[in-house]
Amino acid sequence: MDHRPLILTLWLEPRALERLTELCTRHFPPERNFLQAHLTLFHALPGGLEPEVRRTLLEVCAATAGFGVELPGARSLGRGVAIEARSPQLTALRADLARRWAGWLAPQDRQPHRPHVTVQNKVTPQEARALYGQLAADWVPVLGTGPGARALALPGRAVGKAGRLPLQGWGLGLRRRRRRRFFAGVPGSLEP
Repeated sequence: MDHRPLILTLWLEPRALERLTELCTRHFPPERNFLQAHLTLFHALPGGLEPEVRRTLLEVCAATAGFGVELPGARSLGRGVAIEARSPQLTALRADLARRWAGWLAPQDRQPHRPHVTVQNKVTPQEARALYGQLAADWVPVLGTGPGARALALPGRAVGKAGRLPLQGWGLGLRRRRRRRFFAGVPGSLEP
C-alpha cells in the first residue's frame, strides 16, 4: 500500500485557471513550478487511508453542486504572493470534509483555512513585495459564475472516469504527493 500523503486541491474553471497559471509561469521559480494553478484544500491526508478518502469524496461530490469562486485580489505570503479565493460553498465543502476527517488531519490541515491560489513562492521578500504591489494595483477581481469548482485533485491517483469525480457537473480527481516534487498534472489527466 502506498502511504505517501494525499493532497486535495480545488481546480478552477478554465478561464480563471488559465489566468492564474499564466501568473505562476511568469512568477514562480521554474524549478518549483510543477502544477497548474490550484487551490489546496488539504495538504497531507493519510495515503494509507486512500479508499476511505475516495468513499468520502464520492459521497460528498454526489451531493454537492458546482459553485462559483470569487478571486478578489492579492495576498502577501512574505516570500510569495497569492490570489485570495472566496466562496460560501467552498468554505462549507472544506469544513464538511475537515469534520469528516478530523481524526486524520495533519497539524497544517487543522489550521483555519484561508483559501488562495499561490502564484509566486520561495522568492526573496523584495521580489514578493514587487509582485504584490503590482497585483494589488492592477488585479481585476473575478466574480460570480466565472471561476468555480472544476476538479478536486489528490496527487498521483486517478479517480473515476478520466481522473475526475463529478461535483454535479464539475469535477474531482485524486493525485498523490511526492517527497519534494509534485506530479506535473492537469485536470482530467492525472498520473497513476
